[in-house]
Amino acid sequence: MDVLGSGHEQVVFCSDPGSGLRAVIAIYSTALGPALGGTRFYPYASEEAAVADALALSKAMAYKNSLAGLDLGGGKAVIIGDPGRDKTEALLRAYGRFVESLGGRYLTACDVGTYNADLDVVARETRFAHGRSEAFGGCGDSSVLTAFGVFQGMRAAAQHRWGTPSLAGRTVAVAGVGKVGSHLVDRLVADGAAVVVTDVDQRAVDRLLARHPKAAAVADTDTLVRTPHDVYAPCALGGALDDETVSVLPAEIVCGGANNQLTSDATADLLRKRGILYAPDYLVNAGGVIQVEDERHGFSFARAEAKATTIFDVALRVFRQAEDDGVSPAVAADRLAEERMRDVGRLATIRLPI
Repeated sequence: MDVLGSGHEQVVFCSDPGSGLRAVIAIYSTALGPALGGTRFYPYASEEAAVADALALSKAMAYKNSLAGLDLGGGKAVIIGDPGRDKTEALLRAYGRFVESLGGRYLTACDVGTYNADLDVVARETRFAHGRSEAFGGCGDSSVLTAFGVFQGMRAAAQHRWGTPSLAGRTVAVAGVGKVGSHLVDRLVADGAAVVVTDVDQRAVDRLLARHPKAAAVADTDTLVRTPHDVYAPCALGGALDDETVSVLPAEIVCGGANNQLTSDATADLLRKRGILYAPDYLVNAGGVIQVEDERHGFSFARAEAKATTIFDVALRVFRQAEDDGVSPAVAADRLAEERMRDVGRLATIRLPI
């Protein structure tokens, strides 16, 4: 793996044998500000797989923060291990000391396998842990605004495709009804959509169906992507959209909360060729990072929600730009994010008085 050729500013390997900590912190860019990105705690098959995930996720965070209009760069951390078995106070605090050692170049928060309470522990060793629990002055669960942002992106896609910013009367297939997916279903049902879901955790499905008995459930993702629906919403782990999946999708729109949904650039082109409107994942799932960023200023949910509402307008801009340029929305979104990183990031070269 060519880490030095990845375009990242810094990649840090963290090891503390006493606590069992094995982690990677990847900083893709600080052009717009400190690199903000969550900490993923996951049982990777190999160190190489962990590094690859950290590199991909940190780059996506740089683009996400740029497109969201935040004065933040992009980074990500991964802790190698089973969070249900390996997560301890000592490990989290050891990780916090490594985050602190970067002096604010990297700001961490929650991700898969980590929660507000974990960040409270990490914060005992670093000033740069965010997404903390409300009891400690934090913003609490960021999945609420993440789902809200995805819903705004889906409304924009509906406006662009069908001429109305509503999912009423449409069927939405949601893959993954954990933290983000379940909140998204709440929004969809309230908007009048029919919902069909699946999840590898049957308990998550059962909780969802208890709350929304009119929703339907299928056994697995393979079945879901072949079930008739208008919108496909991947809300679990990345890599949800490969060529095989796209080739059988009945959806007219893909818009979900999962990170890194496309397995390759060619997949975005295939979606476009099939006439499926793709809402870039890092654009529509930015509600969570908007919520976490607001914590730095003394958290206000109303202020963060108002900022997340702008995802609707940015998504419309991306869809229109893609049509004008004859490219996929993924390419159009990348161009807009890169433009801001270049143009605003350049201002750092103007020296200010000491």
